[in-house]
Amino acid sequence: MNNEKLSPIEIIKEKSDGLRGSLSASLTDNYTGTIRPDDEALIKFHGMYVQDDRDRRNERAEKKLERLYSFMLRLRIPGGVISSGQWQSIHEISQKYGTGTLKITTRQTIQLHGLLKHQLRPTIQGFLLAKLDSIAACGDVNRNVISSAHPQVSPLFEEIHAYADKISRLLLPKTQSYYEVWIDGEKIYERSAEADPLYQHRYLPRKFKIAIAIPPSNDVDVFANDLGLIAIIKEGKFRGFNIAIGGGMGATHGNPDTYPRLGTLIGFADTEEKILKALYEVITIQRDFGNRSDRKLSRLKYTLDRMGVENFVAELEKRTGFSLLPPEDYEFTERNDRYGWLKNHQNLWFYTLFVEHGVVKPYQKEFLHELSLLDISDFRFTCNQNLILGFISEEDKEKVVQLITKYGIEEKDSTLRKSSMACVALPTCPLALAEGQRYLPELVTKIEPLLEKHGLDKEEISIRMTGCPNGCGRPYVAEIGFVGTGPGQYNLMLGGDRLGTRLNQLYKKQLDESEILSELDTLFTQYTQEQLPNETFGDFTHRISFSA
Repeated sequence: MNNEKLSPIEIIKEKSDGLRGSLSASLTDNYTGTIRPDDEALIKFHGMYVQDDRDRRNERAEKKLERLYSFMLRLRIPGGVISSGQWQSIHEISQKYGTGTLKITTRQTIQLHGLLKHQLRPTIQGFLLAKLDSIAACGDVNRNVISSAHPQVSPLFEEIHAYADKISRLLLPKTQSYYEVWIDGEKIYERSAEADPLYQHRYLPRKFKIAIAIPPSNDVDVFANDLGLIAIIKEGKFRGFNIAIGGGMGATHGNPDTYPRLGTLIGFADTEEKILKALYEVITIQRDFGNRSDRKLSRLKYTLDRMGVENFVAELEKRTGFSLLPPEDYEFTERNDRYGWLKNHQNLWFYTLFVEHGVVKPYQKEFLHELSLLDISDFRFTCNQNLILGFISEEDKEKVVQLITKYGIEEKDSTLRKSSMACVALPTCPLALAEGQRYLPELVTKIEPLLEKHGLDKEEISIRMTGCPNGCGRPYVAEIGFVGTGPGQYNLMLGGDRLGTRLNQLYKKQLDESEILSELDTLFTQYTQEQLPNETFGDFTHRISFSA
């Protein structure tokens, strides 16, 4: 509905023949390890990114070799739950293709890195045999739908969690190009069968993210998503969802027109029909009104701010044919994962395994593989990049305990470390300006003594790092956020609350490690001396630095 000049990516999408482009031909270009430029935009819709090892760029340039290209593949796993058999398949495929490392993402799924071009088809085919796919895990469509992860949060968990799959299926692109490109290599569907009333031939102006939070847990950072659903439970029954729209973490250094934003609550929907209709039409509004000329300003948050919340809601009500009810009361009291052994209302056991920044270590990988062979649990990814082993019976619990002992899984990680999160960043992310997951563990090791010195080592202070301002690790909703500005330099963000309902703000620019540690030491000293009763570190820094 706008007449702006289309960005190059928009033209590629429109001419892509249902996201096919020249992908099939690109895969046979044996003279290069990458794919054709236009196909780099399209392959994202198939769940993949082209990457190269930035640590080796100079070395290869000196030898007049092209960059060391590889691919990252991300699975679509609505709600983050897979079976033991599916974990076995992921393990075996990762052993055969790519770097062998499994990465749990902040969106409750798994990524494989280092896949070579000739490995893509057999990798995807292997996943499809396990009933797993990467359709729409990336690209300008609705991406992996995330949900609160631990069944112990509510006896109604399964009823609410089921919406993740319902929503994912509702919002999948209709094109069959995924199967055509990666399975048969030839046309297998008539194009007339691919009519897509939601995405049409344009798809969305930018990526779209949906999260389902089940209070009291905000483990999904529900307000950091384009569309957030907050489950309302009253008198022991699921009543519907509060709906929040317009959240998003991405920004660009030096561009004041870009900014992180928390979602705005716009109302409550009390039936499945209304819930699905409302979120569907939110997406059609973004499709029709979103910015298609400047991708930096194309997320739903900018559409919402440009239209105004009242006008957006009026358009939504026009399209749905009904009005949303006023938002219902709810309360978040936690955001971290529930570690260790816990039971749900059915007396089934769950064990949460800490996986630092989602990188499954070799000994953890072997433990999980041996466990999967027993077929006594499912595997549940969390949005804090950890893994829950779920629905374990009383008689099977001891088998898991024995494996935990065998592999030394019970680590005594600090509270700060368990409250940390980092994006992949270098060496594979092309946008990274600084390190992320390779560096934050080292920095946490240097911050831990400062916390012990001030008697704060039991505090669940959230700390997050990203290598660029895009915010994939959601640093803007942390009590301590680090946003990369250049090699070894980070903006220090402070004042976010512990529950993910307030953005932090820029405190100091472009700090190196020594400056970060000095600033934190000073702040921890102030906190212990001046904090109010029950005041968290994030609330304290917000009060003393930004509340005026």
